[in-house]
Amino acid sequence: MHREQQERAEYFHQLHTGPAPLMLPNAWDVASARVIENAGAQAIATTSAGMAWSLGYPDGEQMPVQELLAACARICRATAAPVSVDIERGYGRDAQDTGNVVDALIQLGVVGINIEDGTDPATQRLAHPSVLCARIACARTVARQHDLRFFINARIDTYCTKDVNAAARLEETRTRALAYIDAGADGIFVPGLADLDEIATLARSLPVPLNIYAGYPGAPAALALGELGVRRISLGCGTMQATLAHLADITSEAIADGRYDTMGKAMLTVAEANGLFTTAGTHHDRDTSAAVTHAIGLNSLQ
Repeated sequence: MHREQQERAEYFHQLHTGPAPLMLPNAWDVASARVIENAGAQAIATTSAGMAWSLGYPDGEQMPVQELLAACARICRATAAPVSVDIERGYGRDAQDTGNVVDALIQLGVVGINIEDGTDPATQRLAHPSVLCARIACARTVARQHDLRFFINARIDTYCTKDVNAAARLEETRTRALAYIDAGADGIFVPGLADLDEIATLARSLPVPLNIYAGYPGAPAALALGELGVRRISLGCGTMQATLAHLADITSEAIADGRYDTMGKAMLTVAEANGLFTTAGTHHDRDTSAAVTHAIGLNSLQ
């Protein structure tokens, strides 16, 4: 394990303990990661949906794992910041498959993951918490084998499903969170949780940082969330959704009006865009080809 990666992992943990919540505008490829880093982000977190869309797949583990790893390899080579990767439900049929993905990501230089309980494909209902507990435990074991303080952010989808009665959601979320923490999670992510009182209640009841999703119009401001005890804020696929909508506006204006005003309001120069990549290939130095090839050979993953 390279000392630089261990230092990035420690730094990523420290970012969750600062005076303000860690803000993560999520990236989907190298260009978005470098723009986000260049704009002042202290860490890079990927959006699984955005990454899938950029590669021509719908969200929901439809993107082949080798394409996920190849995209992460490019991001890690291009940024000096800590990188955390959204691996959805963990890829593959069981916890060992998830462990293999985590092993490959660590070899690329990644220092954390986001992993969710989500919906069981067989039942279309919220997965039993034991499934994610097993995957988290396996990921933690792999990280220990690498002697890396790997950050596991456990996403709970109780607020993204109709399976859980609204009155029971907060307690079900807390129960799952504590189970995931016992399994080895370092943080808890609850997309869809927007009620300020419930956010404050959950934050107080957890011994680890609470991550809230803010990738939608009208989301509470970072200052307000920080006052409630939130330690991490993710914009998720909202960053790419906004980017795609802006591209649609540029295109519509050009086609319908023959004008380029929207595009011209804010553009990087060619030199500025090229400047994002002048150090590409110097960061997160790893044998990335070996890691990706190893994952491609794991037939059970896809």
